[in-house]
Amino acid sequence: MESFEFSTELVPGLPNELGLECLTRLPYTAHRLASGVCHRWRDLFQSPDFHYHRKKLGYTQKVACLVQAFSGGTVNGPKRPGELPSYGISVFESLNRGWYRLPPVPKYPNGLPLFCQLASCEGKLVVMGGWNPVSYDPVADVFIYDFTTQQWRQGKDMPSKRSFFAIGACSGRVYIAGGHDENKNALRTAWVYDLRKDEWGQMGELSKERDECEGVVIGEDEFWVVSGYGTERQGQFDGSADVYGFKSGEWRVAEGIWEPGQCPRSSVGIGKGGKLMNWAELDTAVRVGARGIMLVGRVLVTGSEYQGGPHGFYMVEVKEGQIGKLEKINVPDEFSGFVQSGCFVEI
Repeated sequence: MESFEFSTELVPGLPNELGLECLTRLPYTAHRLASGVCHRWRDLFQSPDFHYHRKKLGYTQKVACLVQAFSGGTVNGPKRPGELPSYGISVFESLNRGWYRLPPVPKYPNGLPLFCQLASCEGKLVVMGGWNPVSYDPVADVFIYDFTTQQWRQGKDMPSKRSFFAIGACSGRVYIAGGHDENKNALRTAWVYDLRKDEWGQMGELSKERDECEGVVIGEDEFWVVSGYGTERQGQFDGSADVYGFKSGEWRVAEGIWEPGQCPRSSVGIGKGGKLMNWAELDTAVRVGARGIMLVGRVLVTGSEYQGGPHGFYMVEVKEGQIGKLEKINVPDEFSGFVQSGCFVEI
């Protein structure tokens, strides 16, 4: 880590190279406590460069972050008939199969904005958009959760209010595209958010309006905006995708990559040869409301066998592009609620 220069020893009695090696091996769950030792350690643990250093050496851990209905459907008691449930963020650690819940966003202590979107960026969790859980009005809010400090902070609002948009992240930036505005008009616009600068930039327009589209990042090369439909074609999902090249900064269109008429929301995965696949087609146990979160060599898949059925949680092994069979996992009751969306975070 050439960008770090230490005027004093990181660990008394050890060369800084060896001290850095020791701190690099600490699990992320110990970072908050370790950050309180001294200013040098705090600055190190909170640095994006330290995140990339740990990632390069293989000491990061991928966890699944899920926007999940609270068990019982609410934070503060039962909901009234017809009222939507409250949502929070649950975290699943695949190594020890442990579960925990993130603290609520201070602006929304009784539940996240409905239909908000998640992305992972430099070891942090980014939450964008959705509907105000009380008024159901669209919001432009951006929130970032830091797993080192275990605190939320508010980022710069999205350039406009939008819902059901595609989202993806790569190299410190979050990309959004499509969805619909507060008047339910489908959108073609796309924007990129720089996490470090807390700034938004425009990316040009999609080839067509894409409401309820799905975002997929393939490697460090491309951001795919899959399917969706236009304002005048409500629910008629398209079979194409708009693809943004990170290096070229240009859009192209990929035809025939999705089954027309099928909703792609949270169901798009990457299969053999980097091709897109539908998690709902893995097994009849997850054919309704399927969600897939890529972890290390495995995928956390959630879904139901039928509409209104119990929500199941499964692990699927992925080896050399081949997708294995579902392995059901036991989940504590408080983490068994419906999963609306999710992403992995490499911490």
